[in-house]
Amino acid sequence: MQGWHGLEDVPRDWGRSVITIGVFDGVHRGHQRMVTRAVALAADLGLPSVVITFDPHPDEVVRPGAHPTRLTTPRHRGELLGALGVDAVCVLPFTLEFSRMTPDEFVQAVLVDRLHAAGVVVGENFRFGHKAAGDVDTLRELGEKYDFVAEGVPLVTDGEAISSSSIRESLASGDVAAAAEALGRPHRVEGVVVRGHQRGRALLGFPTANVESPPFTAIPADGVYAGWLECVQSPSPYDGHRWPAAISIGTNPTFEGVERTVEAYALDRDDLDLYGAHVVVDFAVRLRDTLKFDSIEALVEQMRRDVDEARRLIAG
Repeated sequence: MQGWHGLEDVPRDWGRSVITIGVFDGVHRGHQRMVTRAVALAADLGLPSVVITFDPHPDEVVRPGAHPTRLTTPRHRGELLGALGVDAVCVLPFTLEFSRMTPDEFVQAVLVDRLHAAGVVVGENFRFGHKAAGDVDTLRELGEKYDFVAEGVPLVTDGEAISSSSIRESLASGDVAAAAEALGRPHRVEGVVVRGHQRGRALLGFPTANVESPPFTAIPADGVYAGWLECVQSPSPYDGHRWPAAISIGTNPTFEGVERTVEAYALDRDDLDLYGAHVVVDFAVRLRDTLKFDSIEALVEQMRRDVDEARRLIAG
């Protein structure tokens, strides 16, 4: 899969293509339906498929300070789109000037002049252009003008339409199972393992990987979860290894902590040295709320129960 940052990266000899457009944060089941349809249409026409997405998130530009949390990092989003069969992903820098383009200007400058659209596939609720003036009908009309076909794909619903916003709400309430259902896979938090207070190894007997994630990461509500810890893209000798894990999110109230952390304990492994490694944490199910314990002994006993429950649920 090719990756382009800005229209200037599109090869000069790029021919006609089928395009789909969106932020695609999460690449959830609704996104997957849309991208899969674009890939299928491209195959029917014997053309490559292109995903257009944006960075930063348009909301941050149109409403500064309103940046929604990210369900996927740019790297993971690219991997997910590539797995759906996309030939190229074009990340367009979203600026205030860009946001002021009319629907016609956007279509001509982006879809026609640079990507030579033969087909455009979007969600049926798609809006584009300055002040969201354009919709799917507008796109169809412009398709007649510029010689491409446009399709609006119905939304995927589970009682209500699946959206990145609804997935963020599920995560904010700690319902990682609902988020996974909408995503079609477990929600993922990734980052670099950094040194914390090292209480897990030295005091509690459960050494954890303290994961420092990028800004705006969508982190589930405070609590204890079962899931998986995996080492990726790292010089660590554990690169590519994946372990069932018990995961804690919160401020460690038993120790009067103030900094919110994501810590993952690989079940039954006290020999891992992951400092500096790039890891991912996938969330399967919520076990309990974060609690403040009266003693370290009570905390350790509860952690043993958490580990046993995580093992039962995901490790067999």
